[in-house]
Amino acid sequence: MAKCAICEKGAHFGNNVSHSHRRSPKMWKSNVKSVRVKTEGGSQKMYVCTSCLRSGLVERA
Repeated sequence: MAKCAICEKGAHFGNNVSHSHRRSPKMWKSNVKSVRVKTEGGSQKMYVCTSCLRSGLVERA
């Protein structure tokens, strides 16, 4: 699973808990996109989460 290059956000793990409190493993995947980003040396392709894209922490190429 990819991680955000800016905030290091990745997958989260926990348990699905049913009504009778039986537990099974669950994984929440963060919304990470592969984006071409402007850097000092030109442009580079990296994984960025959508919250970093919306907040303006990254400028798209």
